[in-house]
Amino acid sequence: MAEHERVTTRRRRVLLAAACAAAALVVLGAGVAGYAYFRLNGNIQSVDIDARLGTARPSSATDGSFNILVLGSDSRAGGNGDLAGGDTGGTARSDTAMVLHVNQDHSRAEVVSIPRDTLVARPDCADGTGRTVPGSKRAMFNSAYEVGGAACAVKTTEQLTGLRMDHYVEIDFAGFARVVDAIGGVTVTTTVAIHDRDSGLDLPPGEHHLDGRQALAFVRTRHGVGDGSDLGRIELQKQMVRSLLRQTGGAGLFANPVKLWSVGDTLTRSITTDTALASVNSLVGLAQELKGIGPDQLTMVTLPVVAAPGDPNRVVAEQPQADQLWAALKADGELPRAVLGEQPENPALATPTAPAKASPKAAAGTGAGTGSGAGATR
Repeated sequence: MAEHERVTTRRRRVLLAAACAAAALVVLGAGVAGYAYFRLNGNIQSVDIDARLGTARPSSATDGSFNILVLGSDSRAGGNGDLAGGDTGGTARSDTAMVLHVNQDHSRAEVVSIPRDTLVARPDCADGTGRTVPGSKRAMFNSAYEVGGAACAVKTTEQLTGLRMDHYVEIDFAGFARVVDAIGGVTVTTTVAIHDRDSGLDLPPGEHHLDGRQALAFVRTRHGVGDGSDLGRIELQKQMVRSLLRQTGGAGLFANPVKLWSVGDTLTRSITTDTALASVNSLVGLAQELKGIGPDQLTMVTLPVVAAPGDPNRVVAEQPQADQLWAALKADGELPRAVLGEQPENPALATPTAPAKASPKAAAGTGAGTGSGAGATR
């Protein structure tokens, strides 16, 4: 009887110890999760677009579709100084601009690239000190970010498109390179050699797995491929977007918590968003809404443009195609065939025996100045 009591007491002690250990692990796990949550939330930088722009904006869609303005900044501040060549003279512009439209049931998306040298009517904007910068009837699209930051870029895009930009996401050079490295690099294919002294990219024809710096050089390259125009560079950027979607879709992030943490930490340190997206919960929610969209569900086009009157190194929206494009997005409909049928050719996928053919719009942007042409600045 006494022996049975001793065994029972030992068993209770073991069970109590196990329960205490389990409780400690739960508490520790919750603490780690809490730390991770606050760490990732603290990484994200944001801009209160709604407060800066007020209510004088296009209305959001009511059918479930939404739009995101995605900007790539060419800032050389911080860790960007020695990346991807070029010189901005100490300023920052929206080197890359894409309007992402997600349809009402979130099963497909369209991306419209806006050439940085497109001449637009830029509205009045407030600069970083709150001083009003007068608008311009004929300003380069990427100057909006330069004079008034993210809010001015959003305001200019909404005026150009007639669409509400429900969200805004920005990434700079260093951030893009870090994200590519975090997901394990990205694979691209080129049928022609690419040699660009300015971006530092040197690729023979074939399939290449690029690290972050190489991927950045790829999306920055223009002098070393095709007709040397910014419109050709946009085609390289489209290929990169599709490659990134394939890479992240096959990376098995959720099966690898360590890699998932690394990617999450890197991504949140690399982006700036509007305040509505500036939390882990919001970003995860957005990822859930977009999870069914892969390369096959993504249509990517460039805003139809022609050479600007009196300035062959700038472009303007081609009409009526441009208005038809924005109207299609607003109606959440299919993109016009007139737009799809006249897209520039990806210079990296041109036939190896001949230079890339420029579409009439790409050729129109070619020139020896500082715009979209072959002699344009980076």
